[in-house]
Amino acid sequence: MDTDDLRTFVELASAGGVTAAARRLGLSKSIVSRRLARLEAELGVQLFTRTTRGAALTEAGSTFRDYAARVSAEVEAGREAISPDGELRGLLRIAAPLTFGPTHFAPLLSEMGRRHPDLQIHTTYADRYVDLLAEGFDCAIRIGNLPDSNLVARRVATIHGKLVASPRYIETHGSPKTPEEIVGYQALMQSTETWQFMDGDTVVSIQPQGRFKADNGTALAIAAAAGLGIAWLPDCILYDYFAANALVAIMTDYPPQSAGAYVVRPPGQFPSRNVRALTELLIELFALDPRFSGVDALSGPAPAASTLLNVPHLATQPIKGRN
Repeated sequence: MDTDDLRTFVELASAGGVTAAARRLGLSKSIVSRRLARLEAELGVQLFTRTTRGAALTEAGSTFRDYAARVSAEVEAGREAISPDGELRGLLRIAAPLTFGPTHFAPLLSEMGRRHPDLQIHTTYADRYVDLLAEGFDCAIRIGNLPDSNLVARRVATIHGKLVASPRYIETHGSPKTPEEIVGYQALMQSTETWQFMDGDTVVSIQPQGRFKADNGTALAIAAAAGLGIAWLPDCILYDYFAANALVAIMTDYPPQSAGAYVVRPPGQFPSRNVRALTELLIELFALDPRFSGVDALSGPAPAASTLLNVPHLATQPIKGRN
């Protein structure tokens, strides 16, 4: 039995269709279909039922999937064990947020590419929700408080934030003094949200209301600076706005609950070696990055990524008070 056929079957079972599985594997749809047909012929059973929306596992396919996944994982672990000098190879497909990606994550991913010259890294930057399985990603970097899902998540950094408004907005409308007063102000949000604040050791949850929404943190920062309302924004995009007095912190007696940066991956018994290496690298470099200690930890404009991380090979473009 060909282990490539087993791996293709496992990917197809996770992706739910030939097209998505082919994208994940970097193969043509015809090769994926041929491997599946060969495996079904060898086993003498039908593993999938073809539907207009993709492919659904048969009862035999559901039973066989767990065995195939364990065998594939063991083979991959064996390959990793004999890989010389820890070299990474293959393709790593990453989904990253547009708000933070180009400025905060791109330098780190470039460093990963420098450390592992045989590794292919394909990154998609978007603030929309990305379906890892359907779209063929190995993992995603996500910011905030994660909703419940069957994805496996590893926290790589803590994200601090502040409730902010422009001096113009405060002069005209005032500002909330307690979380309960937030509903009386125009909130700038990505979608329908729950904001959480700390009252001592107690978490206070508020559902803000507002007419202006955007799916990008930079757009919300610009709107707040223009005086459209109040916004919860991560500290690491506030540097230039604070330095220019375009935004100021409000309701400081009730700080927002900290969030996190996570590497999330599809469920499975073992993460791939490439995903583990990415996770460890992000933990290592974020620990050296004072932008994630909060605005109060630094003064002046946001520093360059290479200076912060003390990695001379990283890009030296300054981080302009956003993402």
